[in-house]
Amino acid sequence: MGIHDGHRARLKTEFLQRPASFPDHKVLELLLFYANPRSDTNPMAHALLERFGSLSGVLDAAPDELMKTPGVGLHTVTLLKCVKEMAGRYLVSRTDSDSIIDSTVKAVAALRPYFFGARQEKVYVLCTDGKGRLLGIRPLSEGIMDMAPILYRQLMEAVLSLNASKVILAHNHVSGLALPSPEDKLATNGVRELLRLVHIELSDHLIFCDDDAVSMRESGFWEKD
Repeated sequence: MGIHDGHRARLKTEFLQRPASFPDHKVLELLLFYANPRSDTNPMAHALLERFGSLSGVLDAAPDELMKTPGVGLHTVTLLKCVKEMAGRYLVSRTDSDSIIDSTVKAVAALRPYFFGARQEKVYVLCTDGKGRLLGIRPLSEGIMDMAPILYRQLMEAVLSLNASKVILAHNHVSGLALPSPEDKLATNGVRELLRLVHIELSDHLIFCDDDAVSMRESGFWEKD
């Protein structure tokens, strides 16, 4: 029996009894057990939280930055990145493909998981049929919100392949506020005009930033038809 086995068993039992109230440093310490089977992971957990400021900061940190923390190697970095990826996929998998998207609240709920932990700008399109039934959510780009010809082409391929009648465009701001920029407004108008050519309605353009989301249609940034 290893020197840390008794402590690890107690921590696992404690976590299973009250996971929601388990403090971040203990959650991280417990997680690190599985990449560091023989060492005391409590100091490493505290060092990571001190260096990156929060649990989300640890999960978002670049691999090379994580490895600057004493004791953190490839196994630990792989585990942390796997946990973040799994969390995002879990949220996405909870979206019911038969959902009816008939409100901004439902559209935001369906799209929010796709921006989970994002540290660069992403663009997605949500497609529905004429009755609002969710047909699918497709990625269009990562990087800068720029409706270049290649992005227009990806948009058209996505909406036509799903036989969409209505779509909602969505992207995130990685800093600042979830308010549309002049470029966002131009991009929105460009997409509306493009979709009109194939008789598809652009219902809204949602902008995400951290825990906030803004509907351009509901916030007065939507040009009248």
